[in-house]
Amino acid sequence: MTDLLFTLYPWVKALHIMAVISWMAGLFYLPRLFVYHVEKAQAVDGAQDIFFEMEDKLLRVIMGPAMIVAWVCGLIMVFTPGIVGWDWTWPWVKGAAVIGMTWFHHWLMARRKDFVEGRNTLTGRQYRLMNEVPTVLMVIIVLAVVVKF
Repeated sequence: MTDLLFTLYPWVKALHIMAVISWMAGLFYLPRLFVYHVEKAQAVDGAQDIFFEMEDKLLRVIMGPAMIVAWVCGLIMVFTPGIVGWDWTWPWVKGAAVIGMTWFHHWLMARRKDFVEGRNTLTGRQYRLMNEVPTVLMVIIVLAVVVKF
């Protein structure tokens, strides 16, 4: 099994990076869609339905599968012997930030449900502020992995 993990490692890592890029694109874009949904949807007939469809497809077709692939590939890499030393700090920091990123993803899903059910209470400004969360987490993750503190 160890030989197989070592053989697949570069492929799994490449797939992990591609999935993370796709996931991050969605995490950056969906809050921005929410900003426009709050601020512009009422001004144009039919815009509400267009936002609902865009948000749904972004979550279901891009973000959800990308998050799952990123997690699966990440766990495969973690369980490849010799890749991660658990006495180091960086894997724990990265893990905590990835859990934070996953929480944010689910928070966005809940906000979309609020929109669909007509219960959104957040403003465009609040969504703009929340748009910074994935940026901060990405910085933490990249520094942890590259600098290996």
